[in-house]
Amino acid sequence: MTEEKIISIITINYNGLKDTCELMETLPLDDVSLEVIVVDNASREDEATVIEKRYPQVKVIRSKENLGFAGGNNLGIEAASGKYLFFINNDTLLYLHDDPIGKSGTPAALKHLVERFEANPKVGMVCPKIRFTWGQNLIQYAGYTPLSCITQRNHAIGFNESDYGQYDTPHTTSYGHGAAMMVSREAINKAGIMPTCYFLYYEELDWSMMIRRAGYEIWYEPASTIYHKESQTTGQASPLRTYYITRNRLLLVRRNSPLPWRYLSYIYLIFVAGTKECVKNLTKQRYDLVKAVLRGLWHFIKY
Repeated sequence: MTEEKIISIITINYNGLKDTCELMETLPLDDVSLEVIVVDNASREDEATVIEKRYPQVKVIRSKENLGFAGGNNLGIEAASGKYLFFINNDTLLYLHDDPIGKSGTPAALKHLVERFEANPKVGMVCPKIRFTWGQNLIQYAGYTPLSCITQRNHAIGFNESDYGQYDTPHTTSYGHGAAMMVSREAINKAGIMPTCYFLYYEELDWSMMIRRAGYEIWYEPASTIYHKESQTTGQASPLRTYYITRNRLLLVRRNSPLPWRYLSYIYLIFVAGTKECVKNLTKQRYDLVKAVLRGLWHFIKY
């Protein structure tokens, strides 16, 4: 029988060996209170074996097919024994190597997240402050504002701001951030595992809604900070990203928005936002992105 851990750290590797290994170097792998699980989502090369040999403390799972973000994390959930499951992107770091006090604070950073759960039984998900690894390490996430009923737009609190401690007060938030989120086993058992219909993007927003509907709160905990390289896998202006953002925003509406907001959102996202995105990319001669938008809209309509 597998010994229950306090924390299971779960990350997905997909053709990202360098990033995954850099993340492993910032994790307290010898801490007996936690386990680290890497799910290799059918990388082209056998990166799972490399990770397994380099980090024998890590549990490595190799999927025969790319199951997407949610599917890969769900494999990790099945293998995890922790009371709290910490999902982090492989392009994140628990501390920066040029920070002389960062490494000594790593276990404490995880402890702060656990303490937020144990202080309030209503908490189902806790996210740390997220800062970028590059430049002046500007803030990426200090919580989210609610989604607009029609446009389905929101924003990350503190995004692209310098960190002067202005977001150092813990607070509830509408959604967790997929780059770094800790979820209790209890909340997963009650709300369900990640929805796999998205494949990539928006699944953490949907999962956040599932967890809140199950009666739990989502918290932002600034006593813990994670550093994010951001979109090393798909790129900021790639056809892959454009396709899934277009399709999945509509899918989120279908799964979560009540009438009549659902149909108002459809009209806006298809005829207003979709047209605007196509025109913008046409002016930039990014015909690949125009095609990606149209494919996303068409596949949603066919879904």
